Amino acid sequence: MKKFLTVLVIAAAMTSCSGSGDAASKADSTVSTVVDSAKKAVDSTASKVDSTVKAVADTAKAKINAVADSAKKAVKK
Repeated sequence: MKKFLTVLVIAAAMTSCSGSGDAASKADSTVSTVVDSAKKAVDSTASKVDSTVKAVADTAKAKINAVADSAKKAVKK
């Protein structure tokens, strides 16, 4: 995903550049807008991944604890 966004930013920067001096300021603002939106997309994706990883880790811990409790009960018998 990061590679795709990087390529998108570079492509936007390259296509927005023209030969006139006035277009440079427009290109800078366009690139800035693209970069900002790309950063927001990466940040939101990262937060979703982080929350998913935490949920999976919590589930795994619960399963491991359940197995450990079952093993302790079996040993006591």
